[in-house]
Amino acid sequence: MSASEKKLRTCREGHQYYKTSDCPVCPVCEEMRKPDSGFLSLVSAPARRALEGKGINTLQLLSQYSEKEILKLHGIGPTAIPKLREAMKCEGLSFKD
Repeated sequence: MSASEKKLRTCREGHQYYKTSDCPVCPVCEEMRKPDSGFLSLVSAPARRALEGKGINTLQLLSQYSEKEILKLHGIGPTAIPKLREAMKCEGLSFKD
């Protein structure tokens, strides 16, 4: 499949969508999973999945990691760090040194 060739897919929930990559994530399901509030609502879906996959679902848990450790997670990009830093600052928390 070439990079520009879109393939029709159907997820387990029955949503149909087109993808050009082999990524199995259904965009409809992913949009429905997006939190309305909280720090996980501030970051992209890949970043959210990376944090959730590591069991990081609170700012207190996030503060136990350094920025370098979080950046090593697949799905976390440099644009996520300032958003996470600001969310922690509002709660009086920060990344581990």
